[in-house]
Amino acid sequence: MDFIVVPGMDPLNSELVIYVDADGCAVKEEVYKLARRHQIKVILVANQYLNVPFEPIIEMKVVSGGFDAADDWIAENIERSDILITSDLLLADRCIQRGARVVGPKGRELDSENIGSALAIRNLNSHLRDLGHKNTGPKAMEKENRSQFLSTMDHVIHRCLREKK
Repeated sequence: MDFIVVPGMDPLNSELVIYVDADGCAVKEEVYKLARRHQIKVILVANQYLNVPFEPIIEMKVVSGGFDAADDWIAENIERSDILITSDLLLADRCIQRGARVVGPKGRELDSENIGSALAIRNLNSHLRDLGHKNTGPKAMEKENRSQFLSTMDHVIHRCLREKK
């Protein structure tokens, strides 16, 4: 596949890929914006086809199979210092173990230092829901979350590009 370089932009940063756990991802438009600005390839992975912009740097990967097929595909294909956008903490943990950077849709970067506590909180909230407690799910996406996502992603992209060189 040939990539078209947008005039005035750097050549495609082909060493870096942004993977998006695309089912239910609320920040796809922000990811596209960042990918265009930095000329980074984006691979959206889902169990069914999603309507994505027809652009050389944006690829839709439909994965058939079981419940975790998309997660499995991402975890098998992501490389050190690639970036994953997901709210799935189990997938985040798998990708962090492979050396990838992980950012949640609200702009929280997950890494080897904080994924353990995030998983513990997830398990606690799941247990509380099983016991009948309510209000243990994530809060709704707000404008500030989108801004935080863009800011965090910009920092993560610059770090990854430095590491890949």
